[in-house]
Order: sequence, then structure tokens, then C-alpha cells
Amino acid sequence: MSDVGPLLRHWRTARRLSQLALAAEAAVSVRHLCFLETGRSSPSRAMVLRLAEVLDVPLRERNALLLAAGFAPVYRESDLDAPELASVRGALDAILAQQEPFPALVMDRDWDIRYANAGARRFFAFLQGGRTATPPGPPNVLRRMFHPDGVRRHVTNWEEVAEALVRRARREAIGGVTDERARRVLDEVLAYPGVPASLASVDAGAPLLPVVPVRYARAGREFDYFSTVTTLGTPQDVTLQELRIECFFPADDATRSHARHLAASAAAPAASA
Repeated sequence: MSDVGPLLRHWRTARRLSQLALAAEAAVSVRHLCFLETGRSSPSRAMVLRLAEVLDVPLRERNALLLAAGFAPVYRESDLDAPELASVRGALDAILAQQEPFPALVMDRDWDIRYANAGARRFFAFLQGGRTATPPGPPNVLRRMFHPDGVRRHVTNWEEVAEALVRRARREAIGGVTDERARRVLDEVLAYPGVPASLASVDAGAPLLPVVPVRYARAGREFDYFSTVTTLGTPQDVTLQELRIECFFPADDATRSHARHLAASAAAPAASA
């Protein structure tokens, strides 16, 4: 018997759809869908892909559905350094460069930072202020925000930002069943010293605020940013679908001025050399 039935039911539940609603969207009978979920019928490859499309299942999990139904995966997972992704890397470089002098970065599904523009490197180096202690592991947005050796001490509205990040991380993880890495990172950062226990019970389903500002302060300067998160449109590669491009925008003139001052200060030594 196929193992795909429980996975289909899992995704339907995660998307908060009834069998009737899913059947209508996928143009199949409720009876047939019920048989698929209970294992009384086995889906065709086309049916698995159709249901996955309606349920908006991530590509990584679509491969898992296909494997559970006895079919080979159809979506590849490329290395970002692969030659065939050169055009995508070029597009990412262009987006990051366009954001200067304000920070921008590219992260993967585990919140690891894969690329960052000069604005981001300048800004976070300024916040670190020469400190050599850093959060454990590779550069990671969640670790950087939650760890005592990260930027947490410079975020003046840290609890508001932390709650929004936890909610976002949990929302993005809803439904995923084949990879626990992102969840492990979230569990790790929630256990850091000084992190309120109440964050562990943040409801992922609660409405998100339109914009969550992040306010930083260090050395007499204040930075007030908000961010936008962009994904690549209609990717057919697991790696590309899981990328997130986060660009930080100044919320006031002071932040705009401070960012330009940091950029000018960094350029001055290079010019004099």
C-alpha cells in the first residue's frame, strides 16, 4: 500500500482545507480523494502533482510525495555554485547591489545567510563594534538576532522583532515533514539565555503585522529599518524556491543619513590608499 495517503491528509490539514474544498479545487471527486488519503486507492503521478499544486506544497515536499507514491522525484536540488545557476546568481548580485548603501541579504530555508551586500556587512560590523565573539555555526539570521553574542543587545524593540521572527519562522515551517533543520534552529535560539519563555508559545496562525520595524542603536546612532522579503518567481529547482531575499529600507531620514555615512567612511580608506 502507498504511503502517500497520510502525507496528502497532512498537507490538506496544514492548509486548512476540507476534503470537499480540495476535491473541488483539484477537480476530483470527494470519494476518490477519500480513497487516496486512506490508501484504498493509489494516485497516479499526475494526480500527485495536481494535488501538490493545489495545496501549494513546496518543491522539496512534492518530491517526498512522489517518492511516497512510488514515483521518482521530478524537482532537482542544485548547488548555488552550479554553472547552470550562474544567471540566477547574477540576478541576486544585481538585487543586492541595487540596495546599496542599505543592507540586503539572501538566506536559505534554514535562515543561513548565503550572500550579503556591502551595506549589510558594514552595518553588522558596526553593530559588532570590533567584538570577536559571534553566534555559533554559519551566519544565520535567527542566531544573529537571538544569541547574546549577536545583535540582540543593539535592537531597542527586540521583543517585538523576536516575536515577529518566531511567528514567521513557524508559519514558513507549517506542513514541512521531510526536513527538521529549520525547526531545530528555531528550537536552539529559543533556548538561548535571556530569551523569554513566552516566545515558545507564539501562535504561527495569528495575523502578521504589515510591517515590523527593527530599531537599532549603537554609539549614539539610531537606525530604524523595515524589510521586504522577496522570492524567485515560479522556480523549478528546490534550492531556488527556498531562497529568500531580504532588503532593509530606512524608515526615516536619520537612518538614511547614518547608512550613507557608514558607506562613505568605508570608502574613504580605500580612496586614500
